Amino acid sequence: MILDCDLSERMYNLNPVKGSETGKIRPCIVVTNNIYNRILSVIQVVPITEWTEKKALVKTNITLLKSSENGLTKKSIADCLQNRPIDYKQRFIRLRGKLSSKKMSEINQALRIIFDI
Repeated sequence: MILDCDLSERMYNLNPVKGSETGKIRPCIVVTNNIYNRILSVIQVVPITEWTEKKALVKTNITLLKSSENGLTKKSIADCLQNRPIDYKQRFIRLRGKLSSKKMSEINQALRIIFDI
């Protein structure tokens, strides 16, 4: 599903939200491919949230450990169910880090499960 994607983790402002949507300024993983990322201002992202035992039990949540490469400061979760389109130009805050190809493969598999593809 994710081919030639940007492995960067970036900070985005996800506010305003409604209901149970993930909000705040938080790191997100860009999951649209680079062809779209270069030509469109709307991209698809997976938000990263604080790790909890309960969240870790969800099959489509991917655990991310902090590292200097990814820029995370604590154990976290890529919440693939909360993936959403955003306007890059309006919501981008800053580049934070880069995920490993292995973690991107795990996120890719989670998205396949979510979208049943």
